[in-house]
Amino acid sequence: MSGSAAAGRSGRFYTAARRHPWVLGRVADWKIPLGPYTPAQIAVAVGGGFVLFKTIAVWSWMGPVPVVAWVLAIWAVRRPKVRGRAPLQAALGWVLLAWQPSGGRLGGRAARDRAARPFLGGFTIEDAPAPPPPARSPSRTPERSAGPRRHAATAPPPQAARPVSGVQQLLALAEQAGGAR
Repeated sequence: MSGSAAAGRSGRFYTAARRHPWVLGRVADWKIPLGPYTPAQIAVAVGGGFVLFKTIAVWSWMGPVPVVAWVLAIWAVRRPKVRGRAPLQAALGWVLLAWQPSGGRLGGRAARDRAARPFLGGFTIEDAPAPPPPARSPSRTPERSAGPRRHAATAPPPQAARPVSGVQQLLALAEQAGGAR
């Protein structure tokens, strides 16, 4: 046999779960009459039978109509789909969705916003420059006297700012002690 013929072969294996849907009442090739039944059909049959039995005094005057409706309900739920899903799984999905926290989950726990805290802070202005003298317009300048001119006292020259933090103090000591490296 040539290599190209062997390369063209493929095989597929399906489990019994993929070939047959989940049903109750099937054993090998034998199945119960009118079956097999899905879990939804069994739930409707048991629940509806219980309700019919408990309310027989109410519906007995209608004859077989409620029993026929019950049998039709069992037949109707044999393969129902809610957006492609079985009704029990769809209902479970809605219940789980309603049970989830509104903010979602992080690491398996409900995600919550942190509580609001006031943001406290402050600032310090160091060695602020002196405000500039107000500018005078030439029209409002008083007439100058003929006497000698006096100069206003000037501010002493600014000194170096004193270090505030520990790091600034260490840097200032290093500059005083050794200067440059």
